[in-house]
Amino acid sequence: MIVILKQDVKGTGKAGEVVKVSDGYARNMLIPKGMAMEATEGNVRSLEKQKALQEKKAKEGKEAAERHAADLATKKLTIKAKAGEGGRLFGAITSKDVAEALKSQLGLNIDKKKVELENPIKVLGTYEAVVRLYPEVKGTIKIEVEAE
Repeated sequence: MIVILKQDVKGTGKAGEVVKVSDGYARNMLIPKGMAMEATEGNVRSLEKQKALQEKKAKEGKEAAERHAADLATKKLTIKAKAGEGGRLFGAITSKDVAEALKSQLGLNIDKKKVELENPIKVLGTYEAVVRLYPEVKGTIKIEVEAE
């Protein structure tokens, strides 16, 4: 029997694939548990439409991320922190602080895990951070650390 998998099935295939399995396995295991559906013409057409929509959404998301990356290159974040003698900070500026500054100053809601700093910033000055906006799209932003 030919079925369309609704979710990943170990040893059989991944979600969205059309696979051939034995009739008993399909009728007694896959279909009753909602892991697959029979591959009729209508179901196959529906699957193709869903894949096309997903590809279109992914393409639009990537294009938007590329626009954001180009926009980030022209912007500069200003983060104020308490500093002592010689411009050394009390504490450090981390990716969490950069993510909060991105949200407050530029309106971008980016997770702190997607902000990459080489090391935590411990001295006043200008730095760069890499921001992962999409799986294959990265942008860099300048960060100006000033004394409060």
